[in-house]
Amino acid sequence: MNFRTRLQPEPRGFLIAPMVDILLVLLGFFMLTWSFARQERELDVQMPSAGEAKEQRRSVGEVIVNVKVDGSLVMNRRSMSPNELLSALSRIAALYPDQAVVLRADQRVDYGHIVRTLDLCRKANIWNIAFATASPDAPPAPTASTAPSVSP
Repeated sequence: MNFRTRLQPEPRGFLIAPMVDILLVLLGFFMLTWSFARQERELDVQMPSAGEAKEQRRSVGEVIVNVKVDGSLVMNRRSMSPNELLSALSRIAALYPDQAVVLRADQRVDYGHIVRTLDLCRKANIWNIAFATASPDAPPAPTASTAPSVSP
């Protein structure tokens, strides 16, 4: 015979410690991804300075095309051939007709490479193009600022 009375377990209240842990992990994750998204730069691209350069806010879906000194193209931290860039930009333009493209070219790059990249953008039906420049008083590491966009 069991004469013991069963105790009802007390309902557990809201546990704050696990929630704080989860929030701190999420905060760290978002801070890290925000800083990486903000720093879409190729370190070996030194942009020319412009006296009227203004710091621009970066938009979330911004496409940045880097043109290195040797004329190689980098988009989203991935080196691409001109044909790969054309197909990627064409897909983007089909999904987002008013998509802006920021062109970051090294100050020592041959002008022909810049024209070739602009031509690829026009072939892909992208008309909203901005040129990234550095402010004249900026340190040697380039800062992302853009000149006005070019329309056809």
